[in-house]
Amino acid sequence: MAPLGIEVRTLLPGYRQVMAALTGSTPAPTRTLHAFDDLFGGPARIRAGTAGGLSLLVLDAPHLFDRDGGPYNDRDGRDWPDNPQRFAALGRAAQAIARGALGAWRPDLVHAHDWQAGWTQAYLAYDGGPHMPSVFTVHNLAFQGWCDASLLGPLGLPPESFTVEGVEFYGGISPLKAGLRLADRITTVSPTYADEIMRPADGQGLDGLLRARSADLSGIANGIDTNEWDPATDPLLPARFSGPAARRRGRNKAALQQRLGLRPDPDALLFGIVSRLTGQKGIDLVLEALPELLSVGANLAIVGSGDAALEQAVREAAARHPGRVGIHIGYDEALARLIQAGSDAILVPSRFEPCGLVQLCALRYGAIPVVSRVGGLADTVIDANPAAQAAGVATGVQFLPVDGGGLAIAIRRTAALWGDQTAWLRLQRNAMRSDVGWSAAAAAYSRIFLTLLGNQISNKGV
Repeated sequence: MAPLGIEVRTLLPGYRQVMAALTGSTPAPTRTLHAFDDLFGGPARIRAGTAGGLSLLVLDAPHLFDRDGGPYNDRDGRDWPDNPQRFAALGRAAQAIARGALGAWRPDLVHAHDWQAGWTQAYLAYDGGPHMPSVFTVHNLAFQGWCDASLLGPLGLPPESFTVEGVEFYGGISPLKAGLRLADRITTVSPTYADEIMRPADGQGLDGLLRARSADLSGIANGIDTNEWDPATDPLLPARFSGPAARRRGRNKAALQQRLGLRPDPDALLFGIVSRLTGQKGIDLVLEALPELLSVGANLAIVGSGDAALEQAVREAAARHPGRVGIHIGYDEALARLIQAGSDAILVPSRFEPCGLVQLCALRYGAIPVVSRVGGLADTVIDANPAAQAAGVATGVQFLPVDGGGLAIAIRRTAALWGDQTAWLRLQRNAMRSDVGWSAAAAAYSRIFLTLLGNQISNKGV
């Protein structure tokens, strides 16, 4: 946002990885900007530093965040039982910053993301202080942070907050509901997802609230860092390229085939998947449509992890079709990028998808996205129907309904396009010319911020 004149500082929990990446904090005591004697069970401090070119504020609270396992669950996949307190602490830190705890620097506006930051709006709404303009962005409405109402007091929320106009949600309390109800403006990560979540089928019990606040709701499609995701400079690729550069992409395809034990056939259509292996991502639909994929002479490369049953099903599919289906269970950054740069097409058959980043990376790297027509997938990929091809704007393949039959038809359509290499090259060029960066989204957020602040950002702080 700096090019638009807006200074952004990002508050993060002090996970081990975040603390390891934090720089600019020597000597450490001089970089402690605020301290809490007891923040939900232990001392904590807000530290400042930089990482990846970002200006960070980090909630250094080892009793809450210095743990083995993931951000939200332990090594066995079980939610941390104190997740309500952990992310209430993040909200308390944001509240303190918004109320001037850092002294010389105070934000003009708070922008919170998803349930993990939703308590921020509640604390600001009920602390008796002056109104702090705020924006709440929901990335995935399915994750809500719901917890028992008995935690209202222990989390420091007043009794009057336990209403339908506050944090109450189906008899409990929800930071996601708090953010959606109490923020001045709501955004989602794509225009189509903003429309979908106002419908009962996709609203996760919040569609009524969102319809009531429709005038305050905007859908702004995500982007990717086009400097970080650049096939011309990507250090993890065997062969870098710009434009379709079929020959150099072919070297990546050959490397991918070798890495995953696929048959070394440059002419065989190669589909790739980089995904969590879950029902939401439609991995079961891929398995259902796999006979169609194999019947058109295509092969499949998969990297990801997720549900144990789907992981096992993917392993069994690879065992049944050696040389045709290659898998890597787990996440491997280099392999994920190789799939983007070496696959001919990327499958993203999600049942719902707020935005999705895989298809944006695929467009950037010249892998044709084959996507369900939902959420941000519908907004970022232009279907190669006859009208779009005639107009020269098609960038991928969309399908409905979102089931195995719909995906099978999309696979056949993709194979037909592959069979006409002139049409395929045109599609690939369009894909790689797509604007997948952050410029448009940043401008849209800037307009929202300026509107909330009466077109004045006194300290340029968000």
